[in-house]
Amino acid sequence: MKLVLNAKKSISIILFTITCSFGFSQDVNSFFNKADAFFNTYVSQGKVAYTKIKSNPEHLNELTKMAETIVVSKNDAATYQAFWINAYNLSVIKGIITNYPTKSPLDDPGFFDKTTYTIAGKSIVLNDIENKLLRAQFKDARFHFVLVCGAIGCPPLINKAYFPNTLDSQLNQQTKIALNGNFLRVNSKKNKVEGSEILKWYKEDFTRNGKTEIDFINKYRTDKIASNSKLTYFTYNWNLNKQ
Repeated sequence: MKLVLNAKKSISIILFTITCSFGFSQDVNSFFNKADAFFNTYVSQGKVAYTKIKSNPEHLNELTKMAETIVVSKNDAATYQAFWINAYNLSVIKGIITNYPTKSPLDDPGFFDKTTYTIAGKSIVLNDIENKLLRAQFKDARFHFVLVCGAIGCPPLINKAYFPNTLDSQLNQQTKIALNGNFLRVNSKKNKVEGSEILKWYKEDFTRNGKTEIDFINKYRTDKIASNSKLTYFTYNWNLNKQ
């Protein structure tokens, strides 16, 4: 009798675990799909329709509410990374909408390091999503080209969500777009390159394993830059990335 009870208990635990896992999977998949619809509706050519969102915030509020209780694990790195990238970008939009109309995210003191959001059961600020949950855990410099801080100087926000099964190609694509586009100003004749201040602020991420910033840039550039080029930085544009 005891063996039968133990067996039933074990089966119940297994079924509960499977049910919970399925539920978590459904929740995060629903989040990705709804985020995809949101970005497709309110983002165009890297710019965000903040006025439209402000006048009709239900979609954004639904997404941020969903994100509060979603469970993701670093053991499933692609899902974890995709979730936190989307959550970061949505939280930036949420923070701007809270203070809208505004000319820059910097007009709100503490926008990145004091304003907290409830995401995946954590009370967390934007800087900690970027630096503790993503950069510190995965050492991938491509994060800098998909985390969008709400300013024109940021990489362009895409009009779709980041999904686990497409994340690596999306990271590569956005890195290529930035480094072949407005993240760099190249003067080949003078061997001079001006880069976004992101390359300066996070230099350690672009110079791992004995590589230089130029090495990193050339990995994603179509027109390669001379290895002896002098790299300087132009001033970051913190004006709002609004439509």
